[in-house]
Amino acid sequence: MQVQELKNEGLSREYSVTISVSDIDARIDARLGEIGGDVRIPGFRPGKAPIKVLRQRYGKAVMGEVLEKAVTETSQEVLDERELRPAVQPKIEIQSFEEGKDLIYTIGVDLMPEIEPMDFSTLSLTRLKAKAGDEEIGEAIERMAKDFRNSAPIEEDRGAESGELVVMDFVGKLDGEAFEGGSAEGHRLELGSGRFIPGFEDQLIGVKKGDDVTVNVTFPEDYNAPNLAGKDAVFEVKVHDIEAFADTEIDDAFAQSLGLENLDQLKTQMRERIEKDYGDLARGRLKRELLDKLSDAHDFEVPPAMVDSEFDQIWTQYERAQAAGETDPEDEGKSEDDLKEEYRKIAHRRVLLGMLLSEVGRKNEITVGQEEVNRAIVTEAQKYPGQEQQVLEFYQNNAEANASLRAPLMEDKVIDFILEMAQVEEQEVSVEDLMKDPDEAESEAKAKPAKKSAAKKASAKKSGAKKSAAKKAAAKKADKDDKAE
Repeated sequence: MQVQELKNEGLSREYSVTISVSDIDARIDARLGEIGGDVRIPGFRPGKAPIKVLRQRYGKAVMGEVLEKAVTETSQEVLDERELRPAVQPKIEIQSFEEGKDLIYTIGVDLMPEIEPMDFSTLSLTRLKAKAGDEEIGEAIERMAKDFRNSAPIEEDRGAESGELVVMDFVGKLDGEAFEGGSAEGHRLELGSGRFIPGFEDQLIGVKKGDDVTVNVTFPEDYNAPNLAGKDAVFEVKVHDIEAFADTEIDDAFAQSLGLENLDQLKTQMRERIEKDYGDLARGRLKRELLDKLSDAHDFEVPPAMVDSEFDQIWTQYERAQAAGETDPEDEGKSEDDLKEEYRKIAHRRVLLGMLLSEVGRKNEITVGQEEVNRAIVTEAQKYPGQEQQVLEFYQNNAEANASLRAPLMEDKVIDFILEMAQVEEQEVSVEDLMKDPDEAESEAKAKPAKKSAAKKASAKKSGAKKSAAKKAAAKKADKDDKAE
């Protein structure tokens, strides 16, 4: 094998690799020798056919396999001999190959930069904490009780009112033809719930038991079924009954119907559930503050190709959001060049943070076990009732999908590792303050009178992160700025 360096600029390297024809021939002969013992050729005993005969019969068949293995092995040798650590999968291109001649290919690689993580014990961070109030817990239990309400047919001879149930059969048609998924029997619809197509429920206000009603609607332009989006449809509805809800009394009996001992236990569980949600939100705020500080504290060269790839993903998301009319109002009036410059900075930040966290994980031997990935797969499958098995099989049989779950698990473990060493101060705040966008919170803090104490200033400063992708609508949709990658 002959290796010639073609490029050595910053983190980019490129080499030309030549594998001699004699090496290729030797590899082919070795492979043919392996398969020769398993094939039967007339006129020869098993395993005794000459290499020349095997070449005539199977040479072309094994050529692709041999060349692929040769390139894989020699390209790894190039990296190992030069102690190169690729940041991404090397790019290999075959330059020339003809039977009986040398194989020449190039290998281009972007390297991991030298990364020296900061002393994480010098980080000062604030973990916000909000408690659930009695009123909030009461409202949550009331919403739960509403979901468990009983209903009974109304006795009065009157039309259905908003908030009541209509029990009905319906058939939906486009241009007079019933469409798939547009029919049901005995369906129970709460008027005013907003669960059906806009305008459908309004046209059922006032219907009575036994009525036959024609409902005309137009599916929204962004409806999730492309064949129905923006289409005019007619629903033929047969009303079987009108039912009114009876309020559920919130007492020990209600709690016992849920499998609990009493109302106090229900309140305790509801408080724990709400405060867990607040804890998850607080962790997101803490993680964002940490990533902002890590970004500020580290400045190393990152591979341009990785930044380009990340930028392309962000820009694609922006264009989709723009087409759907969902771009951030702050982007209005900005030129495309200005937006691209901002998004490229976001891409650079994400790549830098991703490489930093990866290096911290490598140096400290932080890993994600398959058992942890399996738990994540089960959690993901539970989001799709009735389709759990299909989801499980999808992740089990798809390496890329499996990796998409492993990456955030790894990131969270590295984040936890850093937080264990950092100085994290707990600060109790109102639910309203916890819910605020960090940028909004920082703006409010800066706008307050300068007389506040130094301690309050520090606290206010910690409560918000600096300019980030969270302000961008497109980036919000697919990849929150509290993620490194």
